[in-house]
Amino acid sequence: MKKRYIFLVIIVLLVAGLFFLGRSSANPDRKINWGVTFEKDFAKKLGLNWQQAYLSVLDGLKIKKIRIAARWSEIEPAENDFNYADLDWQLNEAAKRKTDVILAVGYRLPRWPECHNPSWVKELRPAVLAYIEKTVRRYKDNPAVSVWQVENEPFLPFGECPPFDVSLLDEEIALVKKLDSRPVVVTDSGELSIWVRAAKRADIFGTTMYRWVWNELVGSYEYPIPPAFFRAKERLTKLFIGSSKPFIVIELQAEPWTHKQIYEISVDEQLKLMPLSEVVETINYAKLTGFSDYYLWGVEWWYYLKQNGHPEYWNYIGNLVEANSLK
Repeated sequence: MKKRYIFLVIIVLLVAGLFFLGRSSANPDRKINWGVTFEKDFAKKLGLNWQQAYLSVLDGLKIKKIRIAARWSEIEPAENDFNYADLDWQLNEAAKRKTDVILAVGYRLPRWPECHNPSWVKELRPAVLAYIEKTVRRYKDNPAVSVWQVENEPFLPFGECPPFDVSLLDEEIALVKKLDSRPVVVTDSGELSIWVRAAKRADIFGTTMYRWVWNELVGSYEYPIPPAFFRAKERLTKLFIGSSKPFIVIELQAEPWTHKQIYEISVDEQLKLMPLSEVVETINYAKLTGFSDYYLWGVEWWYYLKQNGHPEYWNYIGNLVEANSLK
């Protein structure tokens, strides 16, 4: 009985501590920097003209913060055969509009299957370091690039990826910092990971934030966690790393997640999985977590829906961005 009592007291103290750390001071009507992640290959898989979609994001939504990836398999499809034309174009168009870019480099980058190392690679370490060095040198003077991202959620065991090597991650971060003085963001899962390992390596830490997810055992479900969870996690992490460095939301869910890719299911099924009301609820939830910057995940999908008779998602995000720009 004594052991049970002690265990119960510990649990109560932990819960009370989390509530204390998660206490809210966030004003949901504060000015927030809204950005997006854009991935040209995903846009193409949706049947879109990816360049037209990208320009619509910049000019239609008037986004001033965007994350794009230097996808290795596209940039170096054959060893020492580099093609930066599409990435040059994206960065140049962003620069024309004074849009800040987070440029992600590495073998693990946004969108399934998560890891995008070229098929010719035999030894990962020297090959990925060479591609990162060439990419950073190419864009270190580009005015659009404001932040580098090194790998994507490297500590999360997810996707079709080679075994994780933390020493390689550290080499990649050190290489980027050696080549350029702009800050490095390192990202991690909001719900599934301990942030300390990623945050202590970063100049800026980026968390993901998903509400509705899919698992092969239980299907689609909503994470049963309040906004205070993220505030408590941020404060605990900063206590452990002894730093007040910026924390941002690098990936805020605004598209459905299911056992198939979006382009493999009908529009009706897409809308049932993620109705506009759920996007609105997710954004209202995110505002209460208290971060300053949120990069929305799903811009290619909203554009696809707009092209297929459902402009309401696109219009809602556009109004959200415009309203914040006036604050």
